[in-house]
Amino acid sequence: MAFIVSVGRALPKYEYLQENVKQFIKENFRSGFKDIDRLLPVFDNGGILERQFVKPIEWYKTEHTFEEKNNTYIEVATELGVKAIDNCLNNSNILNQPIEISEIDAIFFVSSTGVSTPSIDAKIMNRLPFKETTKRIPIWGLGCAGGASGISRAFEYCRAYPESYVLIVTVELCSLTFQLSDTSKSNLIGTSLFSDGVACTCIAGKDAQLHNKLRFSTLPLVKSTGSSFMKDSEDIMGWNIKNEGFHVVFSRDIPSLITKWLRPQVIKMLKEQGLELNDIGYFLAHPGGKKILEAYKNGLDFKDKHLQISEEVLRNHGNMSSVTVMYVIQEYLEREVGLAGELGIIAALGPGFSSEMILIEWRAVT
Repeated sequence: MAFIVSVGRALPKYEYLQENVKQFIKENFRSGFKDIDRLLPVFDNGGILERQFVKPIEWYKTEHTFEEKNNTYIEVATELGVKAIDNCLNNSNILNQPIEISEIDAIFFVSSTGVSTPSIDAKIMNRLPFKETTKRIPIWGLGCAGGASGISRAFEYCRAYPESYVLIVTVELCSLTFQLSDTSKSNLIGTSLFSDGVACTCIAGKDAQLHNKLRFSTLPLVKSTGSSFMKDSEDIMGWNIKNEGFHVVFSRDIPSLITKWLRPQVIKMLKEQGLELNDIGYFLAHPGGKKILEAYKNGLDFKDKHLQISEEVLRNHGNMSSVTVMYVIQEYLEREVGLAGELGIIAALGPGFSSEMILIEWRAVT
């Protein structure tokens, strides 16, 4: 078992209303899309009010090489990763006293929007006073499922080392994958949804010394996890990597797949724990888009209240790929939503096509 202890985020510098991005696309894609005016309502109907980016919107009006974009990714990912860790370990909305960096035993670094060797976690460790024995576990390519998958793998680490504190650092700078010359509908849809974000989540094993560090009497305890993989579904979501960099693959069938495919996976995971869907009080879902949130409701019979916080995160930040679910978890932690014994599911889906689900129970920390 392991507790989800704290989350911190680092917001990119530039924030734009969805209407600003819509006008940018209208001006810059008109020559590539003959029916651009007919397609633009996708920006109005996505449930997004504003998004954050690492560059001013004028920067995206010109072409940039893969090298330039990736160098920007490395620089900003390191800078914001450091800030997110600091905000996580010093989050006074959750913690009575800070968690020291020297207490961290392992870092899982999760990303899909840039490449670096050594991985970004090494660059972050050179900026902060981590122990030399801190273990590094980079995870690349899980897309929107990466945040939940990172928590699942960190939970497994804490089962092996129950006294450990572990960080999951998620970095997605989706705007740096934007392709000005890509006139595919996938690129247009992606541009209407994706944004930049960075978060750090701290989890601790069941034997970690926690009780003096917390403001609240209960925390989400990870009880079990479930991973599901759909065979021969590589074309549903992901990247095509070309000379210019990342080109988004984004199937219009994703919402219907969620409605039909996810429910059996959730029911199976719950059944293994002797539970049913109506035992779940909270659904901490990765808000991939408005249609995806609606698919969660339709496929799992959840009500608006189950997805209220996910909808708020989508509205205020857009889809930040793996990072987004971490923002949702932070909102739950800071609002002290869960009472002891209440159950929830953290869920996200990503390339593969795959799902990652985490069963949590709010538990008193002793």
